Amino acid sequence: MKHFSGIITSWYSQNKRDLPWRNTNDAYLIWLSEIILQQTRVDQGMAYYLKFAGAFPTVKHLAKADNDKVMKLWQGLGYYSRARNLHATAKIVCTDFNGVFPSEYNDILSLKGIGEYTASAIASFAFNKPHAVVDGNVYRVLSRVFGVESAIDSTTGKKEFSKLANELLDKKNPAAHNQAIMEFGALQCKPVNPDCSVCPMNSHCYAFAKKRVNVLPVKEKKIKVRNRYFNYVVLKSEDSTVINKRIDKDIWTNLYDFPLIETNAEVNESDFLVSKEWKKLIGKNKHIVRSVSAPYKHILSHQKIYARFWEIDLSADLKKIAPDSSIIIKQKDIHKYAVPRLIENYLNSEKGKKVKG
Repeated sequence: MKHFSGIITSWYSQNKRDLPWRNTNDAYLIWLSEIILQQTRVDQGMAYYLKFAGAFPTVKHLAKADNDKVMKLWQGLGYYSRARNLHATAKIVCTDFNGVFPSEYNDILSLKGIGEYTASAIASFAFNKPHAVVDGNVYRVLSRVFGVESAIDSTTGKKEFSKLANELLDKKNPAAHNQAIMEFGALQCKPVNPDCSVCPMNSHCYAFAKKRVNVLPVKEKKIKVRNRYFNYVVLKSEDSTVINKRIDKDIWTNLYDFPLIETNAEVNESDFLVSKEWKKLIGKNKHIVRSVSAPYKHILSHQKIYARFWEIDLSADLKKIAPDSSIIIKQKDIHKYAVPRLIENYLNSEKGKKVKG
């Protein structure tokens, strides 16, 4: 469509949101915003962007930061590999690029945690280079306007959408074009029930004409969801407790949680307290099962976690019972450690009980 770019950039100039990362051409801050906004809504990501930009105003500040501080600032945002990659990439920029964020697309693409979309976004937004962005919003706009029925999660579909996006790109002003099409998808051509009656593209839109707005874009694959059952043992002795840093290749790497016994299904108290995993952890130490929480349900992209928290009062020294990979801390200090949202929800729930009590 000959006038596509003009229509969306005109719409953008009148409807764009005032977002802090749009008021800079600092590649580091643009990269930071793009990583935060992966899998995250703007309204949720804004606070995290401002926290990170304040704590680490330059890539050098981020590179020098303590990993636990980075993870703590990220707490609650999810998809924690983003934070780990963010930190690792900051170090690479400092060692391989003398602390200056690279301006060439291929150099940007070579960095850890940066794919084609993010590389294109940084290259165009920071350096106005002609690389078309293709994210979920762009897939949706192009699929509906141009009637592209190819699956957006197929190899063929990705190539087709990338080719179309680059053909439509305004090479003279790629930054504005890319911002416009993404914002158009976010605000106007929304996933569900967009208001097509006021859309400036409706007279050109295939999906609107063919009544396929709620059908496009097409996805090929269905995500298989795995159920997991976590039993967290919250060990307490006087004013201390035990936490564990997750270092295995699993969810929540580098975050802290309580000693964990994972089972194949939800277990009742009598069976759990005679299991070999329980006996291995507690041994013959005198203890009282203070409480067992109701199940907490926590949904991730590929997993559903059902967790229960078993609060145990011990008369024994925690040093004798804590797993080798664990650390003993004061109960009041747990807020200093980066924990998964599931653990945070439990801690907040316990705090609420104490306030009511």
